[in-house]
Amino acid sequence: MALDYALQVSGDYDKLLDAARFAKDRGMVALALPDHYLMALTEEEAARASAPDALIQLGGLARETDGIELVVLVAPITFRHPAVLAKTGATLDIMSGGRFTLGVGTGWMDLEHEVFGIPYPERRERFDMLEEALAYLYAAFDPEHPGYQGERYQLRDFPIAPMSDRRVPLLVGGVGEHKTPRLAGTYADEFNVYPGPNFAERIQRCREAAVAAGRDPDAILISSAGQVIAKETEAEFDEYLDEVAADRGMEREELDAYFAERRPPQGTFEQVREILDEMHDAGMQRFYFQGIYSETDTAALLDGLGI
Repeated sequence: MALDYALQVSGDYDKLLDAARFAKDRGMVALALPDHYLMALTEEEAARASAPDALIQLGGLARETDGIELVVLVAPITFRHPAVLAKTGATLDIMSGGRFTLGVGTGWMDLEHEVFGIPYPERRERFDMLEEALAYLYAAFDPEHPGYQGERYQLRDFPIAPMSDRRVPLLVGGVGEHKTPRLAGTYADEFNVYPGPNFAERIQRCREAAVAAGRDPDAILISSAGQVIAKETEAEFDEYLDEVAADRGMEREELDAYFAERRPPQGTFEQVREILDEMHDAGMQRFYFQGIYSETDTAALLDGLGI
């Protein structure tokens, strides 16, 4: 199966609309938006960075685009009750003509919760919340409306209207070794596996969880995402990273540590192509290019990679 490509971008609405049209013209299959209330990790940067509501922006894109999937990658369960996510997801899928995928996660950015006063339980508790939310959403999108009774969330056996003509796809993603693949295999239609150690093993655990849940593992789309930086030569790549570090007010060692934690495909064009091919061989079917969108820079990157 050929590897599909997509964009994940953030910013003001007009830029997102341009990005969606560019992605479609380049043969990309989806545009994804992150769901954050702040778009930077430090208070100084976050105070300057625009962070619109992604789900509202997706409503605009649902009406002003066609022929490209729309994805939220991902909505923290700390922000919204699963009833709100169910209603929003169904509405966006109807508005887009069946092109929306609802990604849900635990939330991870401490600062945005602190600034807005959003309760931010410990990681273990957030995973418990996520598991119940996924079970709730899986039931909410079931045309048989079976309902769900959990410790935190309850949904009556009751027909929800309006509801999309299809089951709205759910996405689960992250770097977790065991719980994340299990949740993806049990509930998700797409598993977004971040680059890093045990990439193939995490995919296999997702598939095993799907079988255990009585689901078809081959029906789960395997994707990944990352901030790809590629240049023609190693010297050009190294020089560019120096520029990025300076622009961010970071030491180069800090930038290297930041990327080492996230492990995105980076290097020369040839090296990045090899990394993406290896991920494809391991089971990845779609890759989301993350980052600040610029048509010129994005086109140059895709051209260099032969996409």
